[in-house]
Amino acid sequence: MAGEAFDPRPRGGVSYVVGDASVPLAHVTVSALLEDTVRRCPDAQAVVCREQGVRWTWRALAGQVDALAAGLHALGLQRGDRIGIWSPNRYEWVLTQFATARLGLILVNINPAYRLAELEYALNKVGCKAIVAAEAFKTSRYLEMLQTLAPELATAQPGALQAAKLPALRWVIRMGEGATPGMINFGEVIARGQGEGVSADTLDAIAAALSPDDAINIQFTSGTTGAPKGATLTHINVVNNARFVAMAMNLQGTDRLCIPVPLYHCFGMVMSVLACTATGACMVFPGEAFDPLATLSTVAEERCTALHGVPTMFIAQLDHPEFHSFDVSSLRGGIMAGSPCPIEVMKRVVAEMHLREITIAYGMTETSPVSFQSAVTDPLDKRVTTVGRIQPHLQVKLVDGAGEVVPVGEKGELCTKGYSVMLGYWDDEAKTAESVVDGWMRTGDLATFDADGYCNIVGRVKDMLIRGGENVYPREIEEFLFRHPKVQAVNVFGVPDPKYGEEVCAWIVLKPGQQATEEEIRAFCQGQIAHYKIPRYIRFVPEMPMTVTGKVQKFIMRERMIEELKLTVTATA
Repeated sequence: MAGEAFDPRPRGGVSYVVGDASVPLAHVTVSALLEDTVRRCPDAQAVVCREQGVRWTWRALAGQVDALAAGLHALGLQRGDRIGIWSPNRYEWVLTQFATARLGLILVNINPAYRLAELEYALNKVGCKAIVAAEAFKTSRYLEMLQTLAPELATAQPGALQAAKLPALRWVIRMGEGATPGMINFGEVIARGQGEGVSADTLDAIAAALSPDDAINIQFTSGTTGAPKGATLTHINVVNNARFVAMAMNLQGTDRLCIPVPLYHCFGMVMSVLACTATGACMVFPGEAFDPLATLSTVAEERCTALHGVPTMFIAQLDHPEFHSFDVSSLRGGIMAGSPCPIEVMKRVVAEMHLREITIAYGMTETSPVSFQSAVTDPLDKRVTTVGRIQPHLQVKLVDGAGEVVPVGEKGELCTKGYSVMLGYWDDEAKTAESVVDGWMRTGDLATFDADGYCNIVGRVKDMLIRGGENVYPREIEEFLFRHPKVQAVNVFGVPDPKYGEEVCAWIVLKPGQQATEEEIRAFCQGQIAHYKIPRYIRFVPEMPMTVTGKVQKFIMRERMIEELKLTVTATA
C-alpha cells in the first residue's frame, strides 16, 4: 500500500522476505552512470593506483576511457563482441571496464590464476575476438601463455590472428612498454583513439543506442566440479547492485575506498569500482594483488575511509607484526565478504581497525553479486553475527529438499529472485535451467532467517555432512573452533567413513608462533559441542587451498585427506 513503511521481516512464519522498493531501480547503462558522476564532480579524485603512479580526477578518467573506447572502435570491435581481460589490479583494467561498456562490448573477466587449459576453454567458450593482457603476474607469464596457445602470433599482423586453438581471437592487446610479434600495445590503442579514432559525439551516439538490458560482462564461476560456467550480467544487474551496496555501507562522494580485492571478481568490479562510480568516492588501489603491508600503508598514507576485503585479508593485516605501526584511524567502514566471516574476526576488525561501520555482504556472481548486506545502522551484534537483511528490489526464500519454504529459524537452501539474477550461463542452456527455476536463482547455500529478517549463512547444501544419521554443519564447528586462542583459520569438512558414513575433519592454521596438538583441540571441544561434531581428524597446515578471490576449496582438502588416510569413497544413489 502507498505510504506503508517497509518491513523486512519474514511474513506468515515462513522464510520468505521481500526487499525495499522505495528507491527506484536505475534503468541506465554503466556508461551513463560514469557520465553522471563526471558531470557532478569532474575535479574530484577518482582513481589512485599507487604502484603505477596514477592519480586521475573523474574528468581525466573519462578522457582516458573515451580515448581507449575510440581506439577499440578503430580496431573494428563492435557492440556484442566479447573482449577478455587477463590481468591483476592495474589502471588498464579500470579503463577497459568503462571503455568496453561505452561501446557495448561484453567484457570477459579471465581469472588471473588461470593456466593454459583454463584460458583456452574460457576464450573459446564465449568466442573472444580480443583480449587485453598484462605481461606477467607472480608466476603467471600471460603473454608467453598466449604465444604457447597461439604460436601463429609470431608471424601474424596485429588484428589478423588466425589461431588453430583460438579460432575467434583476432586482437591481443598487451600492457607494458615492450613489443611482442602479433600483438598491439595498450598505449598504442589509446593513441589511435586520440588520433584517428571516432569523435566524442560518435561515442556518445554509440553509448546512447545501448540498452541497459544488454549483456555487459561475463564472469566465470569457480566451480568445484566440472568446467567453469560463464555467468552473464547486464548493465541493470551491476549498476543497481553497486548503487544499493553503496547505500548500505553509507559510501559518500568524500570517501576514499581502499581496494585490495581482485578486479576480475564482482567484489572488485561491482562492489568497489562501480560503487565508487555511483557515489563519486575515490577508488584507491594499493597494488596489483593483496599484500597486508601495502594495504596498511595505503590506508595510512592515503587516509582511506573505507576498506574492502575477504576475511583472510583482514586476518593477515590484524596479525601482521607491524600492524600497530600504521595509523589507520581514518577508517570508518567497508565490506567484508567473499567467504563466511568469522564472528571473532569481525569483532577485532571493529575494535582494532576503527571500522565501526563495517558491513558484511553476501551474494554470488550469478546475482550481480549481493543479495544480503548488513547496514551501518544495524545493531553491532547483528552486524558481526549475520549477513544482514535483504537488498532492495529482491525476493528471497529458503527451501527444503522438496522445494517447500521452511519455517522461520529452520535451515533451507537460499533462492533469490529479482533484477540481480543473471541473464544465464553463456551458451549453456542446460546449466542455466538447472540453476534458475521460474526466475529463482538456486544458490546452493544453506541459510536461516530470524524473526527480524536477518540472515545467517550456515554452510553449503553440498558441504553438509551426515555422520551416523546426524546432520553436521561445518560452519557451526568452524565458528566454535575460532574461539580457541591459538587458531587463526579453520575449515571443517566431511570424509568417508565405513561405520558412520562420514567423519568430521578439521584443517587448522595456527597463529604465528603458536603450537598445538590434536588432543588439545579435541579437549577444547569436549563438553562444549555434541560428541559427533568433534573432529575425528585434525591437521595443522600452513595455509588453506583457495581461489584467488579467497574462496576456500574444501574439495581439495577432502581429496588430500582421502588420499592420505587411504579412505574408500562409497557410491550412493
